[in-house]
Amino acid sequence: MSLFLSKLLPLFIYPLGLSCLLIAIALVILLWNSKRSPNATNSSRSISLFRKNRVASTLLGIALIILLLSSNEVISKWLVRSLEWQYLPNGEIPQAEAIVVLGGGTRPRIAPRPWYEVNEAGDRILYGSWLFKQGKAPLLVVTGGRAEWLGEGGNPESEDMAAIAEMLGVPKSAIIQESQSFNTRDNAVNTKQILDKRGINKILLVTSALHMPRSIQIFRKVGFESIPAPTDFLAVQNENSKGLAAVLELLPSADALKNTTNVIKEYIGLLIYQLAGWA
Repeated sequence: MSLFLSKLLPLFIYPLGLSCLLIAIALVILLWNSKRSPNATNSSRSISLFRKNRVASTLLGIALIILLLSSNEVISKWLVRSLEWQYLPNGEIPQAEAIVVLGGGTRPRIAPRPWYEVNEAGDRILYGSWLFKQGKAPLLVVTGGRAEWLGEGGNPESEDMAAIAEMLGVPKSAIIQESQSFNTRDNAVNTKQILDKRGINKILLVTSALHMPRSIQIFRKVGFESIPAPTDFLAVQNENSKGLAAVLELLPSADALKNTTNVIKEYIGLLIYQLAGWA
């Protein structure tokens, strides 16, 4: 139930959901008032409705502004950097006792897929496996479950990542799976229980750069000596923002809207976890 609520409640806080809610309210107001002016022609009725219904017009205007701002590349990149650049790598990644890779970057092996697949955040397991191959730690912990009722269902994310890590050359004996978690705090609590039995506390934490500020606080809160190892950066330093590229960044973009939404999700998640004492 908590997982269901965590997916449902924020929908109308995100830009697209909030805009749709405002538009729906405005349309209800307009439709209600149109029934109260049955004698006017369609064209005159539409014009008069917008003139007289300032509330509805204001709601539609706010919805449009929200969509335009949240889908702007310049604003989106600025918001992304506010999270991603908090834990930029400073020199060489140090040694640790284990590498912990958070889930969220794979798709299950369900037909017609021939094998496990990675999504945008698939850099997590790729980078975690690379760090292992570089000798940064003797163990690779892959953490993440998968709810049967949510999305495609299927096997735990940890199974996806373990198979990908083996394919990349990580020995099966060096991989530990944590397959019971459905959120970042569960990742931390369950992994802590597993590694405490081995006397391990110093870890390299691998997750998307956007997700790192919340994740590192949660893992440190449960007692880990956590070293951030972010990957999957959406904003880089040397972006092409000249000429036509600069003009295009001013136009609405679905990718920018998605990134803005993810930033808002992370800030809301961080706030809720801090209020709950989990970060």
